[in-house]
Amino acid sequence: MTDQTRFQLNESDLPKFWYNIYADSPVAPTPVLHPGTMEPVTPDFLSVLFPMDLIMQEISTERYIEIPEEVREIYKLYRPTPLLRARRLEKALGTPAHIYYKYEGVSPSGSHKPNTAIPQAFYNKIAGTKALTTETGAGQWGASLAFACNVFGLDLEIYMVKVSYQQKPYRRHMMETYGATVYASPTDRTNYGRSVLATTPNNLGSLGIAISEAVEVAATSNGAKKYSLGSVLNHVLMHQTVIGEEALKQMDMANEYPDVVIGCVGGGSNFAGIAYPFLRENLKNGKRARLVAVEPTATPSLTKGQYTFDYGDTAKMAPIVKMHTLGHDFMPAGIHAGGLRYHGMAPSVSALVDAGLIDAVAVRQKATFEAAVQFAKAEGIIPAPESSHAIRAAIDEALDAKAKGEKRVILFNLSGHGNFDMVAYENYLSGKLEDFDYPEEAIKESMSKLPQVSIPA
Repeated sequence: MTDQTRFQLNESDLPKFWYNIYADSPVAPTPVLHPGTMEPVTPDFLSVLFPMDLIMQEISTERYIEIPEEVREIYKLYRPTPLLRARRLEKALGTPAHIYYKYEGVSPSGSHKPNTAIPQAFYNKIAGTKALTTETGAGQWGASLAFACNVFGLDLEIYMVKVSYQQKPYRRHMMETYGATVYASPTDRTNYGRSVLATTPNNLGSLGIAISEAVEVAATSNGAKKYSLGSVLNHVLMHQTVIGEEALKQMDMANEYPDVVIGCVGGGSNFAGIAYPFLRENLKNGKRARLVAVEPTATPSLTKGQYTFDYGDTAKMAPIVKMHTLGHDFMPAGIHAGGLRYHGMAPSVSALVDAGLIDAVAVRQKATFEAAVQFAKAEGIIPAPESSHAIRAAIDEALDAKAKGEKRVILFNLSGHGNFDMVAYENYLSGKLEDFDYPEEAIKESMSKLPQVSIPA
């Protein structure tokens, strides 16, 4: 059908394998270092935080990892997710470009995050774990892990960045509905949280601080609790590749192939989820899709950060990885894209950007919400502020194609809906939102505090 808008796979098309970029990447994985010794970590060290199945996935170079049937059964609640052609947006823009979006907002939590929350909860369950700890920014990850822990009968405590805890109460209530306990980070429940509050009592929090609290609780629990995270590490990104694997089949259904694939980036998971299967096609099968990672100018780790070894959290408790970083003590502005307010970036995404295989762009907050409203009016879906960064870049691509008179096929990941983000939209519509460019002098100050490792950066 030439006028088809929605491309829907059958349940039988649900991917049976996750794709591991490390099998095909021309950039070798860099070592993960112990935060104390600065030496490569051992599985024993990581086992304090993660079950062994996830550790083995983290270090694997196998191209495909089989998805357990128990995980696929839960995926069937919402997967395969739809691919849609944004015909009304194309018409509103007057562009010859064809715009497609993969819509992950149909999941129970309204975002892509259950794609990894479900397997993480599953692997912890079969390893005998009784409880998990985690952090969350905008709340999409916290809600997703709360859902998954409920499915597999695990307790969960969540350290939610305080500014998001205050801005997004309904996401918090969602986590609590699934049975999780939620704390506004920084808290007085951990040594690190108390130290932060002692120096800055009104601290609004950051993902780095929330990670530190969640890691501390797990690491000091004598094995009673494990830690789970929603982005950055390779096993998390790998679980998300169900998005791109489905999208490849759906683009075939549309009889088109993308010239450009776009995703927003905070830690890198939803971008990798849609982009890595297309990168495989570039590397192995001669395709030439351009891959674009879009971040906020307020947290420009890829576009302004340094590619080097840094701690994964503010308290220097999490492992050290080589990534694009703004410095582990980076304190972001209180922008509404809470899920993108992280100081670093997934090591694999960072390496591929450094190698020139992925493009990175930064967009401003007001332009992002302008695109979000334009998309909502045309397509009917109110997008999450995080996902709206991808929409901004997709619209810019479509307008560029219009200016050049080119047909261009654009695919982006609409990683979640914004139904719980209406305070952000209220602030935009009332003119209260401000743009924020993270200052160069602040980045230079943070760079002076990087860990001194002996492995060349």
